[in-house]
Amino acid sequence: KSITTFTKPKKPYAAEWTYTGETDPSHWGELSPKYMLAKDGKQQSPIDLVDPEDEEPPQLELNYKPSKIDLVYNGHTIEETGEAGSTLRVDGKSFTLKQFHFYAPSEHTIDGKHAAMEMHLVHLDEAGRIAVVGVMIEEGAGNHALDPVWDYLPTEVNKKVEFGATVDASELLPEKLGYFYYMGALTTPPCSQEVNWYVLAEPIELSAKQIEKFTAIINHNNRPVQPLNGRMIVRSAR
Repeated sequence: KSITTFTKPKKPYAAEWTYTGETDPSHWGELSPKYMLAKDGKQQSPIDLVDPEDEEPPQLELNYKPSKIDLVYNGHTIEETGEAGSTLRVDGKSFTLKQFHFYAPSEHTIDGKHAAMEMHLVHLDEAGRIAVVGVMIEEGAGNHALDPVWDYLPTEVNKKVEFGATVDASELLPEKLGYFYYMGALTTPPCSQEVNWYVLAEPIELSAKQIEKFTAIINHNNRPVQPLNGRMIVRSAR
């Protein structure tokens, strides 16, 4: 039997920001000195993934384990934080999965096209370096791996839901792990740069009902695509 409790997390931002109105993405860089990269940074995210270089970058080694998770709607997205133990290893470096969250529609585009949603799995290594795995989500078959999350989607801002169910993040991924790689940034303030982005080329699916349940709570929480500024996009083997 699940146990649900509610707590209000402490304020995590230097200044309030939104996706609409006077504090929308076009103004983020003006809201706080800590957000200056949102305006002046040359490695911002998301981007349009187009004209990649076909190379042979290292494979993603994802060792995700079933984990109890907490959910919080922070006013910008619904975020899932899990127990330690799930890792990403790439090019000899190991990163620990810290949390994953969702956007509707997708933040990244592929050849100029949005997906219905996008999931970001955020990882950190011991030195604090960030690696994010992006997963495009298209409308299609129901996704039962996300049922434990979707059954408990919080609907009140800054409300946290703790429950006894577990989620295996490995079941949230597509079969093929071919990806687009580029060096970018966090897509929300402070928009910190030097983020390693691995956006999977193959999408996963959610049913129309699952997508509607999310967008009834949050919709259009995607930052517009940012200039590439000469950065290289690498496409791994398909």
